[in-house]
Amino acid sequence: MMNNDLILQSRHNNILTVTINRPQKANSLTNDMLRNLTEIFIKASLDERLVGVIVTGSGDRVFCAGADLSEVVRGGDDTPDEWKKMADSLDKIPVLTVACINGHCIGGGLTLALNCDIRLSVPDTRFAYPVLRNNILPGQYDVDILNSLIGRGRTSIILLSGQTIELNEALDWGLIDRKVQSSNLTRESEELLAAGQASDRYHQMNIKKRIRGT
Repeated sequence: MMNNDLILQSRHNNILTVTINRPQKANSLTNDMLRNLTEIFIKASLDERLVGVIVTGSGDRVFCAGADLSEVVRGGDDTPDEWKKMADSLDKIPVLTVACINGHCIGGGLTLALNCDIRLSVPDTRFAYPVLRNNILPGQYDVDILNSLIGRGRTSIILLSGQTIELNEALDWGLIDRKVQSSNLTRESEELLAAGQASDRYHQMNIKKRIRGT
């Protein structure tokens, strides 16, 4: 499969792994990278052989630091069109999606994680969404998911208080589903997707619709 240098794709047993590959810039996302991700996720939605998607980052320090701040419009919505298109395309993948959070998850990194069905994280990860400090607005789609997952108070701690959340607290809140050692992250994600390989794709899709109430 052809790879873009900044967004890598690999496929094994009809599981697609999408890796943000910009570790020298904390895996931050440019608008071109967002468009590339959107195209990848749309194609994944249409791929009838696909049974699952894994989203992760390169390196062992940062999963994704969110937007490349050199492209962010201060005081406005955080590049709403490109980010919303990317989030929507990930959210609409009809089979199981897993965020393998291999390091700190910041800003738009949370957009990626929140729009996956399951979130696994390595120890010592920190979570933050520094929209207050950066003078930008979060996407309403992220705010809605955060409110649903952890409630308005905890969402306010992240967004309005600008606090960084440690992994154990994120687990207690339900922001993250499971803590996994770094050496086990790939194996654990593949085990979560194994059942989909042995089941009818359309049955899996119908179960996902019921979970989401759609």
